[in-house]
Amino acid sequence: MNGLSKGIRKVEVAVKWDPSPAGRPPTDLDIVAATYPAGDPYGDPVYVVHFDSRSPDGTIYLNRDSRDGIGFGWDEVMTLELERLDARYARVVVGVVIQQRYGHRTFVDVRNPGLRIREGYTDLVQDDFGGVLWATAATVAEFTHDDSGGWNLRPGVHGFDDDPATFTRRMGRLRQS
Repeated sequence: MNGLSKGIRKVEVAVKWDPSPAGRPPTDLDIVAATYPAGDPYGDPVYVVHFDSRSPDGTIYLNRDSRDGIGFGWDEVMTLELERLDARYARVVVGVVIQQRYGHRTFVDVRNPGLRIREGYTDLVQDDFGGVLWATAATVAEFTHDDSGGWNLRPGVHGFDDDPATFTRRMGRLRQS
């Protein structure tokens, strides 16, 4: 990044998958985003945005929500307006969770999943969750606020074997490599 760059300003995180086969319960993936304060960037999130919520200031919101993967293109889409996010937030972690209401499901049970993170027309990340087939949820990106006030992307799909509520509490914790 050069000295004139302002970092990442506004991103779109999108997930797609094919519907379950006929006669099988629907598959439901959800994008979630959690914000962490500068004073405790690996502690508890200040708030979590998911299918029934948006950030208090309107900077993180779900554009599209699917409960079954039926539709064309990207089934679930979330926008993060990082340039508008208050400076008291140092990190935003984004994840994808598989709803478990029809029994235990992992990414191996999801038909043709896909992930795309883009800024404007530029794809920053593309993935198929192939590295976390055993997982019920995964973090897919970490955005961090740097000293110059810009936002940087740290991509990476990291799997978790948690229910949705536990995942949203754990997703931003410091990973032990």
